Amino acid sequence: MEIARTIADARAAVGAARARGHTVGLIPTMGALHAGHLSLVDHARARCATVVMSIFVNPLQFGPAEGLALYPRDEAGDTAVAAARGVDIVFAPTAEEMYGAKRHITVDPGALAARWEGEARPGHFAGVLTVVAKLFHIVQPDIAVFGQKDVQQATLVRAMVRELDFPLRVDIGPTVREADGLALSSRNTFLSTDDRTRALALSRALREVQRRYATGETRADPLQRAGRAMLEDVDGIRVDYLALVDPVTLEPAAVAAADTLAIVAARVGPTRLIDNVALGGL
Repeated sequence: MEIARTIADARAAVGAARARGHTVGLIPTMGALHAGHLSLVDHARARCATVVMSIFVNPLQFGPAEGLALYPRDEAGDTAVAAARGVDIVFAPTAEEMYGAKRHITVDPGALAARWEGEARPGHFAGVLTVVAKLFHIVQPDIAVFGQKDVQQATLVRAMVRELDFPLRVDIGPTVREADGLALSSRNTFLSTDDRTRALALSRALREVQRRYATGETRADPLQRAGRAMLEDVDGIRVDYLALVDPVTLEPAAVAAADTLAIVAARVGPTRLIDNVALGGL
C-alpha cells in the first residue's frame, strides 16, 4: 500500500493506477477506523481496481467547542488496518497541505443543511463539503463511498455531486452495528462503560419507531413521541432531535412510508451520537 502525504503525490499515485486502466474508488475518512469504514472499503473493492482512502481530521468541520484536538488519531494503526483490508493508496495530508496559509473559498451547503445536524452544528457541513470537494478534485474517483449512519452528510454530498456536475457516483453503504445494536462510530471510544450502556437507547428508540410503524401507525407525531419517550426515560441522555424525515430532502414527514427515515441525535454523557433507520427496514 502506498501512503501519499501531498496532493501532488496523491495525484501521481492515482495517475499511475489510471495508466494501468484501473477504475478508482474513494473512501473519505477522518481515521479512527472501525468495521463500518472497512465495510465501505469492501464495497469499493468489489467495484474498483484501485481503492483510495483519505485519512484527514478536517478542521473546517469542527466548531470552536467540538474538540478537534481530542478527536481520536492513530495513523499507524489506521494505515495497518487499511492495508490489511486491501486499500491501495492512503492519502494522509496535513491541514497545511490541504488548505495552505490562507483559505477564502468554502462550499455553501444551502437549505439541505438548515435542519438537524446543520442546525446543531453551524458551519459543519460547509466544512464537510469543502474538504470532500477537494478530495474529489485531487483523487478524481469513479465512485466515492459514504456510510448511511451520517445520512445528512451523504445526502449533501450526493446533492453537491449532482448540482456541481462532479463526474463520479456516490454510493451509500449500510450502517454497521455492534451485536447489541449500537451504531459503530469513532466517537464511541469516548463513552464510559455506563454511557456505553445508556447509548443503546438510541437504537432501541429507533427500533420502537420501526415496530410501531410495522403494526400500522403511520402518523409521524405519535411515532416520534414514542421514540423520544424511550430516550427521555434514560438518565444521562439529552436528546437533540428524533424526527421522521423524507429520505431525499430530509424535510419533516407528516405521514410515514417504508422509506421514511427515523433520525436521532443525542448526547450520552459528554458524547454526541447520531443514528438513523428506514422505517420499513425492520
